[in-house]
Amino acid sequence: MTQSSEAPASDRRITVDRDGHVLLIGFNRADKRNAADFRLLQELSLAYAELENDPELRVGLVYAHGDHFTGGLDLADVGPRIGADGLDITADGGINPWRVSGVALSKPVVVAVQGTCLTLGIELILAADIAVAAESTRFGQIEVARGILPFGGATIRFPRAVGWGNAMRWMLTGDLFDAAEALRIGLVQEVVADGEQYDRGLELARRIAAQAPLAVQAALANARLAVRESDAAAEAALQPELVRLAASEDAAIGMRAFVSRQPAEFVGR
Repeated sequence: MTQSSEAPASDRRITVDRDGHVLLIGFNRADKRNAADFRLLQELSLAYAELENDPELRVGLVYAHGDHFTGGLDLADVGPRIGADGLDITADGGINPWRVSGVALSKPVVVAVQGTCLTLGIELILAADIAVAAESTRFGQIEVARGILPFGGATIRFPRAVGWGNAMRWMLTGDLFDAAEALRIGLVQEVVADGEQYDRGLELARRIAAQAPLAVQAALANARLAVRESDAAAEAALQPELVRLAASEDAAIGMRAFVSRQPAEFVGR
């Protein structure tokens, strides 16, 4: 499936499509630079829940219709919803895509960005696993210029991902930076020619989806355990996870593929 440069004819803020085992999650408010109003945030949380809960889905690709990934929050719509307990953007049955609610996602997410990628867009990258950017993309963690702080995880993950000084340089000034800088500091993993970010993101997502899903999820979970808890906690889980995976049907499929030198067709069991 190839992304169109035009937003599809839909009144949905988030489009959801499938490409085999990949869930394609598209920002669909191109006329507003994909600024996130409350409805978009809730629809996005439901798309993440679909990815998590459907056993046939193995990886998500988050992208945007139109010229821009996102202009950030639609503060006119979202601002008045900030109450005494903050802002809850998760729909009933949804999963917070920024993973700041204590609920984890067990499946990997690839993000492909272009044009403008502000605030929650950067935080979505930080909460995901692999990011591809078009070479003309402009990034900005600009909340301090609006009188608020990043509340989608940037204060937690940005320093960890790119180093303290790099994170503070951009988070405390609100300055914009380009794709080359995003690649230099490690915010994104690849920069491609404009218009190629979706295809490259889908290529990576398909590559992940072709691997043994239980093994992919176990590797992801162990890495996150090390970050969230400790190296010791992750180390303690390694051998039990190895035993569990070695007894799976996919492990047998992988071994047969290795011996026969034929591609493996994993089943997720």
